[in-house]
Amino acid sequence: MDRYYSKKLSAERLRLCYVLAPERVKRYLYSEIEFVSKRIKPSDRVLELGCGYGRVLLKLADKNIMSFGIDISLKSLIYGKNNYKKISSSNLAVMDASNLGFRDQSFDAVICIQNGLSAFHVDKRDVIREAIRVTKSGGRVFFSSYSKKFWKDRLEWFKIQSSHGLIGEIDYEKTGDGEIICKDGFRATTIDPDDFLKLIQDLNTDIEINEVDESSIFYIIRVLQ
Repeated sequence: MDRYYSKKLSAERLRLCYVLAPERVKRYLYSEIEFVSKRIKPSDRVLELGCGYGRVLLKLADKNIMSFGIDISLKSLIYGKNNYKKISSSNLAVMDASNLGFRDQSFDAVICIQNGLSAFHVDKRDVIREAIRVTKSGGRVFFSSYSKKFWKDRLEWFKIQSSHGLIGEIDYEKTGDGEIICKDGFRATTIDPDDFLKLIQDLNTDIEINEVDESSIFYIIRVLQ
Protein backbone atom coordinates (compact mmCIF):
# COMPACT_ATOMS: atom_id res chain seq x y z
CA MET A 1 0.00 0.00 0.00
CA ASP A 2 2.82 2.45 0.72
CA ARG A 3 3.75 2.31 -2.96
CA TYR A 4 0.50 4.14 -3.74
CA TYR A 5 1.51 7.22 -1.78
CA SER A 6 5.24 7.07 -2.47
CA LYS A 7 4.96 6.21 -6.17
CA LYS A 8 1.58 5.78 -7.87
CA LEU A 9 -0.51 8.33 -5.98
CA SER A 10 2.02 11.12 -5.51
CA ALA A 11 3.01 14.52 -6.87
CA GLU A 12 0.91 15.56 -9.90
CA ARG A 13 -1.29 12.45 -9.72
CA LEU A 14 -2.12 13.24 -6.10
CA ARG A 15 -2.91 16.84 -7.03
CA LEU A 16 -5.32 15.63 -9.71
CA CYS A 17 -7.35 13.77 -7.07
CA TYR A 18 -8.23 17.15 -5.59
CA VAL A 19 -8.63 18.97 -8.90
CA LEU A 20 -11.20 16.35 -10.01
CA ALA A 21 -13.12 16.42 -6.73
CA PRO A 22 -16.87 17.25 -6.98
CA GLU A 23 -18.05 20.48 -5.39
CA ARG A 24 -19.40 18.71 -2.30
CA VAL A 25 -16.01 17.10 -1.73
CA LYS A 26 -14.24 20.43 -2.21
CA ARG A 27 -16.52 21.88 0.46
CA TYR A 28 -15.49 19.04 2.78
CA LEU A 29 -11.79 19.73 2.10
CA TYR A 30 -12.27 23.45 2.74
CA SER A 31 -14.31 22.89 5.90
CA GLU A 32 -11.59 20.75 7.46
CA ILE A 33 -8.87 23.31 6.83
CA GLU A 34 -11.08 26.10 8.16
CA PHE A 35 -11.89 24.11 11.29
CA VAL A 36 -8.19 23.60 12.06
CA SER A 37 -6.92 27.03 11.07
CA LYS A 38 -9.44 28.77 13.34
CA ARG A 39 -7.98 26.85 16.27
CA ILE A 40 -4.34 27.62 15.49
CA LYS A 41 -2.65 30.96 16.13
CA PRO A 42 -0.33 32.48 13.49
CA SER A 43 2.43 32.36 16.12
CA ASP A 44 2.03 28.60 16.63
CA ARG A 45 4.64 26.16 15.40
CA VAL A 46 2.65 23.54 13.47
CA LEU A 47 3.55 20.13 12.04
CA GLU A 48 1.49 18.32 9.41
CA LEU A 49 1.79 14.54 9.15
CA GLY A 50 1.38 13.13 5.63
CA CYS A 51 1.53 16.52 3.91
CA GLY A 52 1.87 15.19 0.35
CA TYR A 53 2.78 18.03 -2.00
CA GLY A 54 1.79 20.62 0.61
CA ARG A 55 -1.84 21.34 -0.28
CA VAL A 56 -2.91 21.96 3.33
CA LEU A 57 0.34 23.78 4.13
CA LEU A 58 -0.42 26.23 1.33
CA LYS A 59 -3.84 27.00 2.79
CA LEU A 60 -2.33 27.55 6.22
CA ALA A 61 0.32 29.82 4.69
CA ASP A 62 -2.49 31.95 3.26
CA LYS A 63 -3.56 32.52 6.85
CA ASN A 64 0.02 33.42 7.89
CA ILE A 65 0.46 30.17 9.81
CA MET A 66 4.04 28.87 9.62
CA SER A 67 3.91 25.08 9.24
CA PHE A 68 6.23 22.13 8.68
CA GLY A 69 5.30 19.05 6.70
CA ILE A 70 6.52 15.45 6.56
CA ASP A 71 5.65 12.69 4.13
CA ILE A 72 7.03 9.34 2.94
CA SER A 73 6.93 10.45 -0.71
CA LEU A 74 10.04 12.34 -1.77
CA LYS A 75 8.43 12.79 -5.18
CA SER A 76 5.47 14.65 -3.68
CA LEU A 77 7.69 16.85 -1.53
CA ILE A 78 9.90 17.79 -4.49
CA TYR A 79 6.76 18.57 -6.51
CA GLY A 80 5.55 20.92 -3.76
CA LYS A 81 8.95 22.59 -3.43
CA ASN A 82 9.25 23.15 -7.18
CA ASN A 83 5.71 24.37 -7.82
CA TYR A 84 4.73 26.40 -4.75
CA LYS A 85 6.92 29.27 -3.60
CA LYS A 86 5.08 29.58 -0.31
CA ILE A 87 6.56 26.25 0.79
CA SER A 88 10.29 26.57 1.36
CA SER A 89 12.53 23.51 1.20
CA SER A 90 13.31 23.81 4.91
CA ASN A 91 9.64 23.22 5.75
CA LEU A 92 9.40 19.79 4.13
CA ALA A 93 11.05 16.50 5.02
CA VAL A 94 10.82 12.81 4.18
CA MET A 95 9.91 11.13 7.45
CA ASP A 96 7.95 8.25 8.95
CA ALA A 97 5.04 9.56 11.03
CA SER A 98 5.49 6.70 13.48
CA ASN A 99 9.12 7.66 14.16
CA LEU A 100 9.43 11.44 14.02
CA GLY A 101 12.86 13.03 14.00
CA PHE A 102 11.89 15.94 16.25
CA ARG A 103 12.62 16.61 19.89
CA ASP A 104 9.94 16.31 22.56
CA GLN A 105 7.52 19.25 22.74
CA SER A 106 8.72 20.86 19.49
CA PHE A 107 5.31 22.02 18.22
CA ASP A 108 2.25 23.88 19.46
CA ALA A 109 0.01 21.78 17.23
CA VAL A 110 0.23 18.66 15.08
CA ILE A 111 -2.34 18.03 12.35
CA CYS A 112 -3.18 14.88 10.43
CA ILE A 113 -6.45 15.66 8.71
CA GLN A 114 -8.59 14.50 5.79
CA ASN A 115 -8.43 10.87 6.86
CA GLY A 116 -4.63 10.91 6.93
CA LEU A 117 -4.26 8.53 9.86
CA SER A 118 -6.14 5.81 7.98
CA ALA A 119 -3.67 6.09 5.10
CA PHE A 120 -0.60 5.34 7.23
CA HIS A 121 0.26 1.66 7.00
CA VAL A 122 2.05 1.55 10.32
CA ASP A 123 0.77 1.06 13.86
CA LYS A 124 -1.67 3.93 14.32
CA ARG A 125 -0.98 4.00 18.06
CA ASP A 126 2.68 4.74 17.29
CA VAL A 127 1.65 7.66 15.08
CA ILE A 128 -0.59 9.07 17.82
CA ARG A 129 2.08 8.61 20.49
CA GLU A 130 4.70 10.33 18.35
CA ALA A 131 2.34 13.21 17.57
CA ILE A 132 1.71 13.68 21.28
CA ARG A 133 5.41 13.41 22.11
CA VAL A 134 6.42 16.28 19.83
CA THR A 135 3.53 18.53 20.96
CA LYS A 136 4.03 21.00 23.78
CA SER A 137 2.13 20.68 27.03
CA GLY A 138 -1.27 22.27 26.52
CA GLY A 139 -0.94 21.96 22.75
CA ARG A 140 -3.32 20.04 20.53
CA VAL A 141 -3.16 17.23 18.03
CA PHE A 142 -5.80 17.15 15.31
CA PHE A 143 -6.81 13.92 13.58
CA SER A 144 -9.82 13.53 11.32
CA SER A 145 -11.69 10.83 9.47
CA TYR A 146 -14.84 10.68 7.36
CA SER A 147 -18.33 10.93 8.79
CA LYS A 148 -20.70 8.11 7.88
CA LYS A 149 -23.01 10.80 6.50
CA PHE A 150 -20.46 11.52 3.79
CA TRP A 151 -20.30 7.99 2.37
CA LYS A 152 -22.12 8.59 -0.94
CA ASP A 153 -20.10 11.71 -1.76
CA ARG A 154 -16.87 10.03 -0.77
CA LEU A 155 -17.62 6.97 -2.94
CA GLU A 156 -18.47 9.20 -5.89
CA TRP A 157 -15.13 10.98 -5.50
CA PHE A 158 -13.24 7.69 -5.52
CA LYS A 159 -15.19 6.55 -8.58
CA ILE A 160 -13.91 9.64 -10.38
CA GLN A 161 -10.34 8.93 -9.27
CA SER A 162 -10.67 5.35 -10.48
CA SER A 163 -12.12 6.39 -13.85
CA HIS A 164 -9.04 8.56 -14.42
CA GLY A 165 -6.65 5.75 -13.50
CA LEU A 166 -5.41 7.45 -10.34
CA ILE A 167 -6.43 4.44 -8.26
CA GLY A 168 -7.37 0.93 -9.36
CA GLU A 169 -10.76 -0.40 -10.42
CA ILE A 170 -13.16 -0.38 -7.46
CA ASP A 171 -14.25 -3.80 -6.25
CA TYR A 172 -17.91 -3.11 -5.51
CA GLU A 173 -18.50 -6.55 -3.99
CA LYS A 174 -15.99 -5.75 -1.22
CA THR A 175 -16.61 -2.00 -0.97
CA GLY A 176 -18.97 -0.78 1.74
CA ASP A 177 -19.35 0.02 5.43
CA GLY A 178 -16.83 2.85 5.24
CA GLU A 179 -14.24 0.98 3.18
CA ILE A 180 -13.39 1.48 -0.48
CA ILE A 181 -11.43 -1.44 -1.89
CA CYS A 182 -9.85 -1.62 -5.34
CA LYS A 183 -8.96 -4.73 -7.30
CA ASP A 184 -5.27 -3.80 -7.31
CA GLY A 185 -5.13 -3.89 -3.51
CA PHE A 186 -5.74 -0.23 -2.71
CA ARG A 187 -7.88 0.17 0.40
CA ALA A 188 -9.33 3.37 1.86
CA THR A 189 -10.69 2.96 5.38
CA THR A 190 -12.06 5.21 8.12
CA ILE A 191 -11.71 5.47 11.90
CA ASP A 192 -14.93 5.83 13.86
CA PRO A 193 -15.08 7.32 17.38
CA ASP A 194 -15.12 3.96 19.18
CA ASP A 195 -12.05 2.80 17.27
CA PHE A 196 -10.18 6.04 17.96
CA LEU A 197 -10.95 5.90 21.68
CA LYS A 198 -9.49 2.39 21.76
CA LEU A 199 -6.30 3.68 20.13
CA ILE A 200 -5.76 6.27 22.90
CA GLN A 201 -7.13 4.39 25.89
CA ASP A 202 -3.70 4.01 27.53
CA LEU A 203 -2.62 7.61 26.94
CA ASN A 204 -2.84 10.51 29.40
CA THR A 205 -4.86 12.91 27.26
CA ASP A 206 -8.03 14.93 27.03
CA ILE A 207 -10.06 14.16 23.90
CA GLU A 208 -12.68 16.23 22.10
CA ILE A 209 -14.74 14.75 19.25
CA ASN A 210 -16.58 16.97 16.77
CA GLU A 211 -18.52 16.37 13.59
CA VAL A 212 -17.83 19.05 10.97
CA ASP A 213 -19.97 19.81 7.91
CA GLU A 214 -21.62 16.36 8.11
CA SER A 215 -18.50 15.11 6.33
CA SER A 216 -15.76 14.83 8.96
CA ILE A 217 -15.21 13.50 12.44
CA PHE A 218 -12.45 15.39 14.26
CA TYR A 219 -10.49 13.88 17.13
CA ILE A 220 -8.73 16.65 19.03
CA ILE A 221 -6.23 15.62 21.67
CA ARG A 222 -5.10 18.15 24.25
CA VAL A 223 -1.66 17.12 25.41
CA LEU A 224 -1.10 16.75 29.15
CA GLN A 225 2.59 16.43 30.00
